[in-house]
Amino acid sequence: MEIKEILSYFLNTDSNILEVSFRTIDDSEDVLRNDQIDYTLAKEYGYELETESFDFFEDDDEDELVKDETELDEDILISFLNEYYTINQNSIPKSEFY
Repeated sequence: MEIKEILSYFLNTDSNILEVSFRTIDDSEDVLRNDQIDYTLAKEYGYELETESFDFFEDDDEDELVKDETELDEDILISFLNEYYTINQNSIPKSEFY
């Protein structure tokens, strides 16, 4: 199993759970897989998923109004998930039609 694309992800910083939807190379376009993974596992596997923000023109007042979502590097996320599911083959989520 190899992940082809990330459809969506969300890191809940309160619970430290990464919610991710993706497709494998064997999945058709009308299929997706959803999983929730403990985010600390990424560091245990040696991956740093968060990207650095270099937005020098960001307005500080906006930060007070809107809580930014954590942005992850999708290429590194795919690498982590491929390794994670290779090691933990019983954890691969079942495909779902949508």
